[in-house]
Amino acid sequence: MAQPTLTTESGAPVADNQNAATAGIGGPLLLQDQHLIEKLARFNRERIPERVVHARGSGAYGHFEVTDDVSAYTQAAFLNTVGKRTELFARFSTVADSLGGADAVRDPRGFALKFYTEEGNYDLVGNNTPVFFIKDPLKFPDFIHSQKRDPFTGRQEPDNVWDFWANSPEATHQVTWLMGDRGIPASYRHMNGYGSHTYQWTNAAGEAFFVKYHFKTNQGIRCLSAEQAAQTVGQDGDSHQTDLLQSIERGVFPSWTLYVQIMPAAEAADYRFNPFDLTKVWPHADYPLQRVGRMVLDRNPDNVFAEVEQSAFSPNNFVPGIGPSPDKMLQGRLFAYADAQRYRLGVNHTQLPVNAPRATSAVNYGRDGLMASNRYARDAKNYEPNSYDGPVQTGAPLSAPLAVSGHTGTHEAPAHTKDDDFFQAGELFRLMTKEERTRLVANIAGGLSQVTREDVVEKNLAHFHAADPQYGRLVEEKVRELRED
Repeated sequence: MAQPTLTTESGAPVADNQNAATAGIGGPLLLQDQHLIEKLARFNRERIPERVVHARGSGAYGHFEVTDDVSAYTQAAFLNTVGKRTELFARFSTVADSLGGADAVRDPRGFALKFYTEEGNYDLVGNNTPVFFIKDPLKFPDFIHSQKRDPFTGRQEPDNVWDFWANSPEATHQVTWLMGDRGIPASYRHMNGYGSHTYQWTNAAGEAFFVKYHFKTNQGIRCLSAEQAAQTVGQDGDSHQTDLLQSIERGVFPSWTLYVQIMPAAEAADYRFNPFDLTKVWPHADYPLQRVGRMVLDRNPDNVFAEVEQSAFSPNNFVPGIGPSPDKMLQGRLFAYADAQRYRLGVNHTQLPVNAPRATSAVNYGRDGLMASNRYARDAKNYEPNSYDGPVQTGAPLSAPLAVSGHTGTHEAPAHTKDDDFFQAGELFRLMTKEERTRLVANIAGGLSQVTREDVVEKNLAHFHAADPQYGRLVEEKVRELRED
């Protein structure tokens, strides 16, 4: 029987559900893409009141101190002087489960930072992995639906999880990360953090650079096996929260060293794979890590609800010298995160103490709305331009402009010389020891062997074979063994 046509909420047929519309091949997203905006806006409103993703989290205050001069690459004021300190708030989280979920589970971890800079708040919203499962935001609601609790059974279903991955070959790299030894961090203190996306830095001369952020834990990487995690969850479902809280309370302050990879903007177009593809990393041999500074967390929130649950991060909170790249997933998040917070917390969520600027003030013409707490003089104007003494624009963009060209519409990713979905998953597999590979294969096969449709199993096996023949063979043998038991 023929499958029905996918439509928008208004019933119009959807031409492309895999690629968001861009300004030319590889260009930034277009607000006119009604299907994308509709999917993201609806997705943000599916749960009340907890976060749709990253619901289970912990947070702490601290500071960031610059240790190395990066002024040649960015004019951001909080990075312009060695020794300079900036207050920040960090929130760590699991991704898929609800607020009542356990901490020690196999899931990516959110790694969100809010820097209270003198030029406004700068939010860096990343994960503890340098890559992600998909490269286009149009697929994000579908991906999360596949990982969430099934509407009928009320639990995460292997059929849903692996079916989505079977039909999304670009997920193979992240699946290899997730099912490997780093899939279950022992605590939030013992994991790295990554900006994951590519961002743009601009220096005082207007020169543009693309960057990737790496926060390396100074406590060392520590992870749990599946067996250790099950035991930990049984003893303390809030294990990561407990560890972060207690370590700071006893004066053992966790810290991370920030490194960046820096690519001159002119090199992006001819790089051997798409440098804005969130499913890929930049090899350190091409763009080595350069140290920037040190982040320390030294104060626990006084009220978890007021400060952790009501904290709101958005990757479109930039400061002069830092801006977006053409990374399609980042471009989608620029809208989706802020929209989710306006829905979840209200349009005035930026007035809450944890979200409000601290080293400067928010001065604009926003007024009223639910829970408005800002006050203005009785004769203050709420429009611009005006002939009075209201705030005025600077005329200076936060970052360098991105050149775009081409026809509007949905496009496949721009072509590069080495741009398949599997080669970096294979490289990651080959970096592993024999013991690490054994655990990786067991973790993958444990879930994949529970899938009821044979064609879904075969599609997933084909991805691992494409990444590395030995990888595919080992997974296939283990899946067959478990399915025969």
